[in-house]
Amino acid sequence: MNLTISGHHLEVTPALRAYVEGKLDRITRHFDQVVGVKVLLSIENQTEKERRQKAECNIHVKGSDLFAESAHENMYAAIDELMDKLDRQVVKHKDRLKDHHHVSSEMA
Repeated sequence: MNLTISGHHLEVTPALRAYVEGKLDRITRHFDQVVGVKVLLSIENQTEKERRQKAECNIHVKGSDLFAESAHENMYAAIDELMDKLDRQVVKHKDRLKDHHHVSSEMA
């Protein structure tokens, strides 16, 4: 799995990198056919403090690409919210793959 973590108007510290990698383990546990992951952490220059810190993620899995983004006043909270969204998408994608190849014995 290729993992790219980059920052925009933000330095990606080793602690932030370790936190993202730890959260991504949950996704790879659900679905092992993840080809590549690109995470972009950024701070928007908005006047209001809320929803300023943004986390985006593009996951390339076998069969399609999944994208999610999250914004929060705290970067760690934004990453948590992002991983929750991605987790739901990965589980849904996995279920779709299983349902698509399932042949019912009643129809035969």
